[in-house]
Amino acid sequence: MTQPETPQIYLVTPPEIELSRFPAELRRVLDGAEIACLRLSLATRDEDRLMRAADAVREVAHAADVALVIDTHVVLAERLGLDGVHLLDGGRGVRAARKTLGPDAIVGCHCGQSRHEGMSAGEAGADYVTFGPVGGALGDGAHAETELFQWWSEVIEVPVVAEGGLDPENIATLAPFADFFAVGEEIWNDDDPLAALKRLQAAMIPG
Repeated sequence: MTQPETPQIYLVTPPEIELSRFPAELRRVLDGAEIACLRLSLATRDEDRLMRAADAVREVAHAADVALVIDTHVVLAERLGLDGVHLLDGGRGVRAARKTLGPDAIVGCHCGQSRHEGMSAGEAGADYVTFGPVGGALGDGAHAETELFQWWSEVIEVPVVAEGGLDPENIATLAPFADFFAVGEEIWNDDDPLAALKRLQAAMIPG
């Protein structure tokens, strides 16, 4: 993913998906909005379920010319011909993932609220870092503050993604500093995911 001038959407799947229904729902969202990248982020550790989900989601994503990465599973990313991997442990696995997947793969990682982790990931060759959550009552209650994104955008060239507990208010606040917003359950829990996404996108545009 290249660093855009204005924030773009980095779409994240729900933690549970029904293969009989989700691909069509995903197709509607990808057809109706500009998506920079898609992340398969399932709660299951069952390899067979992950592989079947990845096959179904990859077909939809690549038909829409959207890159697909998968949480954590470097080996599955390589085996299934996905576009990369999203690591959840800061920069510690970036070099190993890059060695396995090659120079053209997308390798990104979640760095919580840690400037140090983000810098370590960037130095290890991550294509992007995510900080979060930025809102809501997630995890231990700690949030990635606006000042972190502002500092990062001014000092570091590696693209930065805001995720976790997104709403129109915090999106509007972070839009000047974030390169991407990782949108997931914020829209999939809505009766109309595409409409929910468009409401969030509208908040990225200075009003």
